Amino acid sequence: MYNNKNPLSPHLEIYKWQISSLLSITHRIVGVINILAITLICIWTLFLLVGENSYEPIELFLKSFFGKFIIVSLCWTFSFHILNEIRHLIWDMGYGFDLRVAKITGVLAFFGSFVLTILFYLIGKNIF
Repeated sequence: MYNNKNPLSPHLEIYKWQISSLLSITHRIVGVINILAITLICIWTLFLLVGENSYEPIELFLKSFFGKFIIVSLCWTFSFHILNEIRHLIWDMGYGFDLRVAKITGVLAFFGSFVLTILFYLIGKNIF
């Protein structure tokens, strides 16, 4: 049998991580999380149609620390996904393929998602 010791593809040990690859992986994971979140939001809306009594456990959960953490985390996932999609739309128009520009827009999408999350939180608290 042929025994080749060489790897078939670059492995994590020899592959140098780049901002574009990290954002791509994060974008895919966040997309799956957002699909699940939208499904849960639709189910939550159906509970509102059933009546006020069926909504009380959900309301208690959303007012807990963990519930608030989930809400803020989902706000980040939606913000990140939107900003990264805008980045991809710009790429689809043929702009931003330069390595320097791609790195800058990647960092802007990542940190901009945190800024948007903080802004949404402050707006939700009626600070603005």
